[in-house]
Amino acid sequence: MNVQAKLAILADAAKYDASCASSGSNTRRSGSTLGSTEGMGICHSYTPDGRCVSLLKILFTNYCIYDCKYCVNRVTSDVPRARFTVDEVVRLTIEFYRRNYIEGLFLSSGIIQNADYTMEQLIAVARGLREEHRFGGYIHLKTIPGCDDKLLAEAGLYADRLSVNIELPTAHDLEQLAPEKTRVEIESSMNDIHERIDTVKADRKAGFHAPPFAPAGQSTQMIVGATSTPDVAILATASSLYEEHRLRRVYYSAFSPIPHGDGRLPPDKPPLVREHRLYQADWLLRFYGFEVDELLTPAAPNLDLEIDPKLAWALAHRDLFPVDVNRAPREMLLRIPGVGVKTVDRMIKQRRVRTLRAADLRLLRVAWSRTRHFVCAADHVPRARDLESLVLRERLAADAPRQLRLFDASNTVRNDVA
Repeated sequence: MNVQAKLAILADAAKYDASCASSGSNTRRSGSTLGSTEGMGICHSYTPDGRCVSLLKILFTNYCIYDCKYCVNRVTSDVPRARFTVDEVVRLTIEFYRRNYIEGLFLSSGIIQNADYTMEQLIAVARGLREEHRFGGYIHLKTIPGCDDKLLAEAGLYADRLSVNIELPTAHDLEQLAPEKTRVEIESSMNDIHERIDTVKADRKAGFHAPPFAPAGQSTQMIVGATSTPDVAILATASSLYEEHRLRRVYYSAFSPIPHGDGRLPPDKPPLVREHRLYQADWLLRFYGFEVDELLTPAAPNLDLEIDPKLAWALAHRDLFPVDVNRAPREMLLRIPGVGVKTVDRMIKQRRVRTLRAADLRLLRVAWSRTRHFVCAADHVPRARDLESLVLRERLAADAPRQLRLFDASNTVRNDVA
């Protein structure tokens, strides 16, 4: 099989991996002569400041010894198979970069022979790019749970970001659909990466020269909808991973039915808006000061698909509103529907020198159609009966169908919850 045929198979197979981003890597590597993670530029990822970074996103191979029921590349699947050599992946990356198609590489793989052997192949690609070709662009390696700690240590020297997929929200889900994988083994690899990142940071802070280790941190991916696990358990797992392993991102991937799937799998994929709401809730946990039990409860374990989770929380706590934008602390401003983190910081900065009015809020680009019901300004006080109205939810959800049509058409996820 020629390289072009392999690329067609292995690039297509990689599309199911959502944890592909270059956020957090914004410096050239010392001594590099080729590639940069900072230029503008096949997979498009976006950095926190909005820059688009194009990555070659492929599997090293889609052969796999595991039989994960939700995976199209499982050992019992009859999909076409292919496998690159190390030199082929290195050459593809360099040639794509020279043609200005990409700025980096996202490399994952099915498991062949065993975890150590597979990880060695991925490391060999990264080593060849860094040492032989002096490639300074972005490299994201998907690490293999259960591989030797020494291999993880070596991978972090060459990769900007490492990731270990948690796969499914709970240990019970893994037992049911991916019995060869265990939560303990997966989190052990995450913890090892986390500890090494912290060690390098501590050494550098102490003045020692330490080589960079996965400077863009680590991420993971979780499949949503392959089991009946509710959103509250999914977000609890994500919150735990952020706290215990300092992950940069948890990616949520809606389950996609596969040919000849296992009878335990659902026949249909979950609505994409569920994935969207999970990203919004994730944003609230990471940047807005929310806790999982504020957004969901055992009595209401799933996110509302019609309105975003911050609006749902505000409607459930109407007694805390309206919020005075000229007096309220930052923590409460962050909970106003239609107001984002940067907007809150601008509001606080401006109110130090002037009294905020409704026109000022509009200039700050708040979602005024929502926000006006939940705030007080110098010249604006919402009518109490509007805030208390039982039909307010329906009125605020009126724009949702137009937003969802755009979301479905683009098949993308907006990761803002303002």
